[in-house]
Amino acid sequence: MKVTNGLHAFIWRNPAANNCNTYFIDGSQKIIIDPGHQHLFDHVRKGLAGLNLSLNQIDVVLTTHGHPDHMEAVQQLEEPTLFAMSQAEHKFIKDIAGNYFKIPEPDFFLGEGDLTIGDTTFQVIVTPGHSPGSVCLYWPDRKALFTGDVVFSRSIGRTDLPGGSSSLLKESIKRISMLDVEYLLTGHGEIVAGVEAVRANFQMIENYWFKHLR
Repeated sequence: MKVTNGLHAFIWRNPAANNCNTYFIDGSQKIIIDPGHQHLFDHVRKGLAGLNLSLNQIDVVLTTHGHPDHMEAVQQLEEPTLFAMSQAEHKFIKDIAGNYFKIPEPDFFLGEGDLTIGDTTFQVIVTPGHSPGSVCLYWPDRKALFTGDVVFSRSIGRTDLPGGSSSLLKESIKRISMLDVEYLLTGHGEIVAGVEAVRANFQMIENYWFKHLR
């Protein structure tokens, strides 16, 4: 699904299996954000094929956080494709899940501030709460915000998993709600498109969900 120029969404709609939405940026460097589970990777492969692309044309894979439904399929993309996540999240997921699934070694780490890949520049925003080292990626040129599992359409990320924090999630949501966003690109469910719709979504979250975040 084309979201806007140079940005495509591979939305996961099968309620029978837990997997995340995956996003593809078609710039001078080809970027995948959150490739999902390895055994459910075909929807990404098919999405790329529909754009006449193959995996060996992907330059960089970025992950918002280390839960396997967002990161496990990184191992589907081999060198010279580069992989990045936050350093705090990499340490956290290795410590708690390194014995359960293979944790890939990043080629570089995502930290607070600007990140330029080819002709695409993101603002990396550290957003703990759902997990300790979660990040959101803001693409100012497209007013696009990749939220991972921080916020969804009319909902928020869970905080009852290891390393979760309701108070930190609340502060993270406050930070990203201040951005100028036209496309809220969530880790699960439908995206939120349109400036007013995005603002209304954050307002609904503040009015309802903040009561449950202490």
